[in-house]
Amino acid sequence: MSDAAQPTVAEVRAAAEAVKTALDRHLAVVERRTGEDDQAVYEAFNQLAAAAEAYDELLYDRYDEVTPFEIPGAEDTLPPYAGPEEPHAISVLIRRDYTVAEPQRLRAQAQRVESVEYEDVSGAGDGAAETVPGALGILFGEFEPDEIASRHKEFGLEEGDSTLWVTASDEAFEPGEWLEAPFELADPQQVVCRFDVSAVFDEDDADQPGDPGGPDEEDDLEFVEADDEAGDGDVEPLNSGK
Repeated sequence: MSDAAQPTVAEVRAAAEAVKTALDRHLAVVERRTGEDDQAVYEAFNQLAAAAEAYDELLYDRYDEVTPFEIPGAEDTLPPYAGPEEPHAISVLIRRDYTVAEPQRLRAQAQRVESVEYEDVSGAGDGAAETVPGALGILFGEFEPDEIASRHKEFGLEEGDSTLWVTASDEAFEPGEWLEAPFELADPQQVVCRFDVSAVFDEDDADQPGDPGGPDEEDDLEFVEADDEAGDGDVEPLNSGK
């Protein structure tokens, strides 16, 4: 960075003063907080985090130095719940990530499903199972998401992160109301509770063995164990009524 682009001494000092002001305000609202989900505390926390980050950047640009503070950003946490006190409806939002670890296995399982679906028809299937997107469509169309989650290895998938949000609302949605854009209404302030599963938690546990305050795998979202997971990987007989 050139000298002309560097922040001035006055700018660095002003940023330091902003941190002091934000720190004082944060302490003041914490001292008079009204509950666990006090919005004023949440806002003061974010202001303190933003001021500290700005000061750290200016300090580095001017003096090539950093602060010892690491404050998580607002995007790392959910805001306080601001939904209805007595919700009349809830929405359950689930995201589960997978890696296609064994495409050949995935296609083979889809082909078996396809062959059963068309067992009474000559020239079974339309060949959708020959491609990964087609195979995914067949398997996720045949099996429930929870069953996919518990038997993902059988389908050649490797489990990644997952999260489940329960959001609240005053009124239930009309049939078909949100189908065109099902994920646009995920308001973090309407989240009643959430459950996360990630390999990051396992890494944290490994770094801090025996830490009672560390993440516990049992506290995260649990999946039902597959009965045949240790077997030969055969798909169970299909539910023809689905």
